[in-house]
Amino acid sequence: MMKIIKGKLLIDQHNKNYMYGGKFGGNYVPETLKKPIEDLTNLFEKLRHNKKFLNERDYYFKNYVGAPTPFFKLKNLTKHLGGAQIYCKQVSKANGGAHKIYNATVHALICRRAGKKYIIGDTGAGYAGKMLSMAAKKFGLKCKIFMGTKDIVRQAVNCRAMKKNSAEIVPVDSGSKTLVDAVSECMRYWVSNCDTTHMCVGSTVGPNIFIKICAWSTAQISRELMVQVKKEFGRVPKKLKLINCVGGGSSAMGFWNEFIAYNRNQVELIGVEAEGPKNSKRHAAPLTNGAKIGVLHGALQYVIQDTEGQIEETESISAGLDYPGVSPLHCFLKDSKRARYTSATDEEALEALKLISRLEKEKVRPSLEPAHAFSEAIKIAPRLSKDTIICVDSCGDQTKDSKIIKERLGYNL
Repeated sequence: MMKIIKGKLLIDQHNKNYMYGGKFGGNYVPETLKKPIEDLTNLFEKLRHNKKFLNERDYYFKNYVGAPTPFFKLKNLTKHLGGAQIYCKQVSKANGGAHKIYNATVHALICRRAGKKYIIGDTGAGYAGKMLSMAAKKFGLKCKIFMGTKDIVRQAVNCRAMKKNSAEIVPVDSGSKTLVDAVSECMRYWVSNCDTTHMCVGSTVGPNIFIKICAWSTAQISRELMVQVKKEFGRVPKKLKLINCVGGGSSAMGFWNEFIAYNRNQVELIGVEAEGPKNSKRHAAPLTNGAKIGVLHGALQYVIQDTEGQIEETESISAGLDYPGVSPLHCFLKDSKRARYTSATDEEALEALKLISRLEKEKVRPSLEPAHAFSEAIKIAPRLSKDTIICVDSCGDQTKDSKIIKERLGYNL
């Protein structure tokens, strides 16, 4: 069985070929990208240990991103369900409404250090694109966002925000017209423009350096959470469950990072994937549906594919979770048994939103992505003891999904 090395950051637990557990990750890229990736890797390794850069990062995390984001008990939901005590880390209170702002800010700072004026990125739910457009505007960079045409329609709110920030949205009409195709097109563009352009991958996917930068950036969330948990309980509770939605996996990696070294009997990490519509064969849950290992966007990972190894189309009400692969870091956590993965259907996510809206509307309004995590919390809380603490990462704000929710429920929450 694969083992997690205690005392070493998860992002650094790879071999010389950038493979985690000798099985996941790597840099499976065309020859033309090897040099740009090597250059970016060398730059990042210098910057992550540079005190001036770290001070700059922390300054913008506090004064631009808005860290730390709130942590509080969902008293009404806890009382309604009985059993475990349910808490929320409201990352959606970060500037722009989601966790993606951490990664976007760091990439913009790296872009400036690299002496480049152009920055590009991919987006599904629109959050990664919105945040990158915000960071680009903040730091005087020209921005181009690649987005599937299906997602452009269902995430119109975030598209308007990108345009307001002067970003160019590049519609991607190939394949499933969703996130997977947006990432592919973004990488193709970078191949021809890497001398003048920096690429930001919006999640912990892709060649190793992009996984590292994203996980390193979002780790700020768990640093905040560690302080907040210890302040609330005096220590890390003996029975703590951290629940997060998982698409590409950036939000969960940020939420879990500081707690990975704890024994799993004390701190359980629970990732919730998108099972898609209840009666559909399509889903976006490679970790919980026995997907095989394959290469996607330059890295080995569990991928939803057919018998001939072709990437299959996924389906989820959540654009941010609608992805056929998953971060090699999550594959590593799964096979090492450090994290447990499950899934929630579209219908279960909507039911969770309805309950949260009825009981906790004044406190939190999660988007469809964290609604999957809340669904799992609602399932397990009643059968757990009262000394068990559940903390859910509400990593996105509901505003972007208002149109979809109204279409599915027939009314606004």
